[in-house]
Amino acid sequence: MIQKGLTVGLLEVNCYILGDEKTREAVVIDPGGDEDEILDTLNRNNLQLKLIIDTHGHFDHVDANQPLKDATGAQIAIHEADGQMLIKPSSEAMFFTGNRLRLSQADILLKEGDILTFGEYRLKVLHTPGHTPGGISLVLEGHTYVYVGDLLFAGSIGRTDFPGGSYDALINAVKTKIFPLGDNYSVYPGHGPVTTVGQERKYNPFF
Repeated sequence: MIQKGLTVGLLEVNCYILGDEKTREAVVIDPGGDEDEILDTLNRNNLQLKLIIDTHGHFDHVDANQPLKDATGAQIAIHEADGQMLIKPSSEAMFFTGNRLRLSQADILLKEGDILTFGEYRLKVLHTPGHTPGGISLVLEGHTYVYVGDLLFAGSIGRTDFPGGSYDALINAVKTKIFPLGDNYSVYPGHGPVTTVGQERKYNPFF
């Protein structure tokens, strides 16, 4: 599998590009900005974007949705509980960046257990709310990788003080959906360095 990690947008979001080396189909997880850099990475690796996947609806993870869709024809996928966030102006975007969120609209509304494919690869959707009501994590089947958005960070957790956030729901999601994957799983968060389930289970002060 081809995997490229980019840090995009003013809030330095981890954007992940995953591609099938045979079919050249690709997905982009959390395109929070800098669409020219994302498109350049796709082009340099001869990848055709099939899906734009948002782990949640906060502006810093979705701002490049529409430019990427316009450029590639890829479909936008987000959990059904966060879908409306894409079409509403974001006060947080204006507060943090001074700019309005570039609005988009979901083509695919996700739920627990859905499978998203690119080439021969499969991403399983886990509903992991708490940071937002529709937060998801994506497990790459056949690999020990999970992409968690702002659910879990190295040594920390996502904020729960935004509208729709729930500390109890977030802690429960990590304990019931992420930790059971196994200590050897690599955790790819929405901000900061990659970590592992085992590292967070043992050392994260919230657990």
